[in-house]
Amino acid sequence: MYAIIETGGKQYTVEEGNIIDVELFETAEDGKIEFKNILFIGNGTDSKMGSPYLAASAVRAELIGEVKGPKVIAFKYKKRKRYRRKVGHRQCYLRVKITEIAG
Repeated sequence: MYAIIETGGKQYTVEEGNIIDVELFETAEDGKIEFKNILFIGNGTDSKMGSPYLAASAVRAELIGEVKGPKVIAFKYKKRKRYRRKVGHRQCYLRVKITEIAG
């Protein structure tokens, strides 16, 4: 069984046991997360599609930790003007493990 969820403006295809990195958001203190914006649930023969979301469905996950993504470097340069500017950025993510697809 798999589901397509939406969080942080992005869509993820998940199955039970998957580990994914999602945008930062507020979590419960016990580390349990529940995704409510479910777009699609399927298991090969039967499928449910929301318009836009499925009402009585949820994907439950547990928080593994907070991780940083790869470093992105922006470099500005103007020739013959001695102007150089280098800026780096690393985005923070939540790493979660999908435990249950209920729907």
